[in-house]
Amino acid sequence: MAPPTAVVEGGDAAAAPQGRQQAGGGFSLTGIIRMVVFWYFASKFFSPASKKSPNNEPAILISNLFHKAQPMDMWVYLTENDKFNEFGNESALVWHETNILYAEWGPENTRTLTLNYPPTESLKHNGSLYAHVFFAQSGYSPDPSDPEYQPQAAFGRTHPVVIYKPKSKADKRKSLLGADSSEGQVAPEVIDDIEDDSKDEGPVEWRAYWKPNITINLIADFTQYPNTGIPPNIAPYLNIDPITGNYYPTIFFNEFWLLRDKLIALNETVTELTLNLEVGPISMTKWQLFMQIDQSFQIHRSYGSMLDGEADELKRVFLEGNPYLLGITMIVSLLHSVFDFLAFKNDIQFWNKNKSMEGLSAKTVVVSFICQLIIFLYLLDNDTSWMILLSSGVGLVIEFWKIGKAMHIEIDRTGRIPMLRFRDRESYAGNKTKEYDDIAMKYLTYVLFLLAAGFAVYSLKYERHKSWYSWILSSLTSCVYMFGFIMMCPQLFINYKLKSVAHLPWRQMTYKFLNTIIDDLFAFVIKMPTLHRLSVFRDDLIFLIYVYQRWIYPVDKKRVNEFGFGGEDDQPPAVDSAETVAAKEEEKKTN
Repeated sequence: MAPPTAVVEGGDAAAAPQGRQQAGGGFSLTGIIRMVVFWYFASKFFSPASKKSPNNEPAILISNLFHKAQPMDMWVYLTENDKFNEFGNESALVWHETNILYAEWGPENTRTLTLNYPPTESLKHNGSLYAHVFFAQSGYSPDPSDPEYQPQAAFGRTHPVVIYKPKSKADKRKSLLGADSSEGQVAPEVIDDIEDDSKDEGPVEWRAYWKPNITINLIADFTQYPNTGIPPNIAPYLNIDPITGNYYPTIFFNEFWLLRDKLIALNETVTELTLNLEVGPISMTKWQLFMQIDQSFQIHRSYGSMLDGEADELKRVFLEGNPYLLGITMIVSLLHSVFDFLAFKNDIQFWNKNKSMEGLSAKTVVVSFICQLIIFLYLLDNDTSWMILLSSGVGLVIEFWKIGKAMHIEIDRTGRIPMLRFRDRESYAGNKTKEYDDIAMKYLTYVLFLLAAGFAVYSLKYERHKSWYSWILSSLTSCVYMFGFIMMCPQLFINYKLKSVAHLPWRQMTYKFLNTIIDDLFAFVIKMPTLHRLSVFRDDLIFLIYVYQRWIYPVDKKRVNEFGFGGEDDQPPAVDSAETVAAKEEEKKTN
């Protein structure tokens, strides 16, 4: 095997190779606060209350074997074995640096190297490769067989350069018409943390991926820990010398900014691999933040509240995003959550206190429930996380509850199987509202049916699906996203015919419109499906029409509002005159 070729080597940060991921970025303000609070309480609750042993004797304190600014030398070896003792093998040595000052920041203490590594045949066929990193005080050797070797002056750690991920399964989707020549082909390469779907049969096939970046950080930690009370979040990483009881500097392989799409799949076609190496110091606080954020991501994935790949997308926003745009995004995200909660609260309040369906479209409520049911079934068919399913399921239950407020729901037990019967309320059927609602829904249903049928035929002919059931769900869901604004039109038609908008829940609609404006911003900032982006802008158009109708139609004081009260009900009662009061008193006496 030909030795690896170094193409860039430097002693300052400015010599970092082009195309390399920068070990920098930002964090959201709430994330930083949460990490600092966690670190504070962890140090308070998990650290010992006093530095004494159980027999009331002072505990022995352990400290760092190296002092600040102590010069060190570094060796990096690459081998296919996880155990290393071949210090005399010059072909395995790929990087050697001298006079690195420990825990000192500056260009002279941040070293970088880029080398081209020719993979062996074993590595191309799911082989392994390890980086063995050793540090020693300047003038000492890391080789135990060397006469100048001192156990307390050298330390090291091994890190895998190759990571294994499940191989992508063959695409289960197919052309339902049988005219797809690409049926059964392998899906595009996707690297996930999920080992396998439980529904898949057969063993899991793993593939090897090359890590193009290795960042070696020496943690600047000079804390004196009691030997019986090391914090649990630090103890697993301490390398303690068995002779003196003190600890060596901790080596941290920083892969926080190594995204999955940067990994390189190893196969027979790979002839050369690029490896970017960097060594530098890192503070204790920054190291703990990295560890806590990664742990937080893992907890969210285990709970199903974060999908695989979302953590990388969040990191990418900080790596590639404009800092001012990120600040605006965090602010509007907070406002979006507030407005979403207020809209939800006012929507529930409106339908809970609503006493009349006059001027409101009952069919729109029913269609909204059907659309929510379609989306829920689509998410269920696509193995969505349970957190999203729970949110969609709660929305489905609320939409069904709103049907009960808009219509009378009865259980018909005349047949063998009890059935639900829906009956219009008197306030809805006893005026022109039902007539206008039927007219609007009649013509809009024709339009929606034609659009849905056309899109379903297009999807059946040019797209692939897992089954006929998946085709139906995906076609209906796409129609909900693309043509869902049609379902808002009956209410516009009723407003036009009645020449009034006093019956609408304007407070809830205002909050939703503010959320729509925020969604417009996200539509340009965040990657999202085109259909979802179109659905955001269609809401803007509909609400602008609502605003125009509110402007041209005067307020009718006699019409009941969303809580069942009219404007005249707010008028204060008339004060009786003195003669009227006297007449009433005389009438009481005669009675």
